[in-house]
Amino acid sequence: MNSAHSVLGTGTTESEFAAVPQSPAYPLSGESIVCFAGEDWWYHHPHSKNHILKRLAGHNRVLFVNSISMGLPSISSPDFFQKIRRKLRSYLRWLRKVPEGLWVMTPINVPLYGSPVARALNRLLLIAQLRLVMLLLNLRNPIVWVAMPTAADIVSSLGAKLLVYQVSDKYDFNEDSALSRDVIRDMDARLKQHAAVVMYSGRKLYEEAEPRHRYFLEQAVDYERFANLPLEAPPDIAVIPRPVLGYVGGVDWYTMDVPLIEQVARLRPDWHWVFIGSKSNVVQVSAPNIHFLGPKPYSELPRYYRHIDVCVLPWNQHNVFTSYGSAIKVKEYLATGKPVVISPLYEYLNMPGVKIYRSIDEFIALVAEALACDTPSDRQLRQEAVQHCTWDVRAREVANLFRRLLDGQSTDKASSPLISRAHMKGA
Repeated sequence: MNSAHSVLGTGTTESEFAAVPQSPAYPLSGESIVCFAGEDWWYHHPHSKNHILKRLAGHNRVLFVNSISMGLPSISSPDFFQKIRRKLRSYLRWLRKVPEGLWVMTPINVPLYGSPVARALNRLLLIAQLRLVMLLLNLRNPIVWVAMPTAADIVSSLGAKLLVYQVSDKYDFNEDSALSRDVIRDMDARLKQHAAVVMYSGRKLYEEAEPRHRYFLEQAVDYERFANLPLEAPPDIAVIPRPVLGYVGGVDWYTMDVPLIEQVARLRPDWHWVFIGSKSNVVQVSAPNIHFLGPKPYSELPRYYRHIDVCVLPWNQHNVFTSYGSAIKVKEYLATGKPVVISPLYEYLNMPGVKIYRSIDEFIALVAEALACDTPSDRQLRQEAVQHCTWDVRAREVANLFRRLLDGQSTDKASSPLISRAHMKGA
């Protein structure tokens, strides 16, 4: 990421704006793709869009638009100013080309969507910036990929040849946004109505969706990265006594089961909890065997996994937003071969190699069993469960889906192709 440079910088050459060459062997090539992501390229670990678009960028011109968020948390939230500072740093980058070959943009907007006036202002700001960038990057008649409901007000103004909508979360139950559920539901409904296909990145989301034009876009894993762990762990985790229970990802107040963490830390003081990722200021938990190491570069995560004995997902079992999650990290856990103990997340109830707990006592028993009885065959089972579920496979799947939609689309919206994973398997 450090080698990324701005389109306004002196390092930009005319060759970087040349058309992407056609790749006859790849399902989708020579196209322009504009993705409104639900995350920020600069400070989040890669989500599905990052992984897939990096691969599509080898054959197409891609613009990754950092999250135009669903509004900030309440100003009374302890995380309010932390998120303001983080977003301002992203604004300063505005438009950069990254080593993976795609362009990343952080459009300047007002993070308020509850007010009609603010939404109208945002629409003008965003359309003006996007049209300018699309002109600079020669992005014409793009495939517009939306993964954030707040893009609903602007996608119709970009001359898209194809609109696809990805639903990764139960957006209207996001407790970290001050935006009303009614506004989110309205945006979500409009996108579902106008998209040629709605891709669901969660089994529960997919199964509850209207079947008209749904598609199950299963999460995947960068398998080779996590299946081959380095021999040495970084010093900050290597000094922590084992056994280590490791969690990789943001520690948010509405997702984490803090009472479970506190009680297990008290009952089993010889077990050390390690959290790798950003932490909400709302989460106040402290004990000698609880360690917060902060965010780490994605490329460094395999070194941290080396020192983890059991990978855990201590999510709040009663939170609606969390219950719909598909947690890419669980597939990364499995790829390492380490034991995996998680809360009953619907996505992974039937996944081989995953141990599910439903109470504190059950959590302790499953971790103890994993520490005492894990075998090489158990490790192999976990890795084999995700070995062929890679981002290379998923990117080609998306390329095929978009190609089918482009080849079959009609000017009559009602006759657009209706594709789902289930239909394609039966074809």
